[in-house]
Amino acid sequence: MADCNHECSSCASSGGCQEKEQNERAINNTKGVKKVIGVVGGKGGVGKSLVTSLLAIQTRRLGYETAVLDADITGPSIPKIFGIHDHAQTDEQNLLPYIAADGTKVMSLNLLLENETDPVFWRGPVISGVVKQFWEEVSWGDVDFMFVDMPPGTGDVPLTVFQSLPLDGIIIVSTPQSLVSMIVQKAVSMAQRMDIPVLGMVENMRFIKCPDCGKEIPLFGSDDAVDSTNVPVLERIPLDPKVAAACDTGSLAQSDVTYLTKTAQILADSFGEKKNQ
Repeated sequence: MADCNHECSSCASSGGCQEKEQNERAINNTKGVKKVIGVVGGKGGVGKSLVTSLLAIQTRRLGYETAVLDADITGPSIPKIFGIHDHAQTDEQNLLPYIAADGTKVMSLNLLLENETDPVFWRGPVISGVVKQFWEEVSWGDVDFMFVDMPPGTGDVPLTVFQSLPLDGIIIVSTPQSLVSMIVQKAVSMAQRMDIPVLGMVENMRFIKCPDCGKEIPLFGSDDAVDSTNVPVLERIPLDPKVAAACDTGSLAQSDVTYLTKTAQILADSFGEKKNQ
């Protein structure tokens, strides 16, 4: 409608406005989502998708309904980590999230592509629009915790997530390097300027354990790199070949991995309703 003033209460079309219908559908699709946590990193390769998946898996193990919105449109890793290779389904109006083997609900662009290896040749505004569609046009149902796997940087998609999704906070993912911590600080500053709470940091690839003697061998620098961001470290994760293998085979949720159980419990204590475990 060319003369729409966006005031639906006074609209002469008596409910026929397409924009009103879309808004109502978005509200209906997301009203069951209680808490939304963004997983952010200043640059690529630090392990955001791993941390997102582990948070969903461990929070679900505490008895909560979890979901993952994969906002890394051009580099979606979430379906493979959860062992999903099928396409998403639809009902009469909405997309339906894929239910992973452990019960986590997942929506990712790879679930919509004909082939999961097809590249995405889209510009920023189009990608941002897809992220909004994943939030508004997916029938999420009841979700206690939704984790949003964000692409690196502070560009269009992170801005869209910060502005369009009701984030209850973000978790920063970093590796202990001065270069990474400098870039991470940009993401922290962006969140602070937009009044999004920074809940803490997960430091990934902190060390690798020698398979012979068990000694922890640091892979990068010292704690000074992370400490310079002034963000509290929630947990430190080693570089673990077993975790990498579980992600490659899509069996992370079925594994006995215990990383990020502490962080999941912190989220449950801070935001979640008590569950009978």
